[in-house]
Amino acid sequence: MFIAMNQFTVIPERAADFETLWRTRESHLQGLKGFVQFSLLRGDEPGDYLSHTIWESREDFIAWTASDAFRQAHAARTPDGILAGHPRARFYEAVIVESGSRSPA
Repeated sequence: MFIAMNQFTVIPERAADFETLWRTRESHLQGLKGFVQFSLLRGDEPGDYLSHTIWESREDFIAWTASDAFRQAHAARTPDGILAGHPRARFYEAVIVESGSRSPA
């Protein structure tokens, strides 16, 4: 399992605008080889957000980043005045995975 995340620092007064952008976007993720799940996470600190994708493998994620679907999904830029800087990308290989009887909400 491979996890790719981007950490965003959003200007707190623009958090609703940021969430709306994500809710209304076309992700172009469905049906891609190896795609498992996407989540947009809001942290406890105002303006702290993570986009979080789970992939079956790093190779599947890399194939996504080289695809037309990736370019389409990232074609729209975040309007000025929403982010307080550039997102920070983070990548992780799963070492241990435990699952419960229920899927996460």
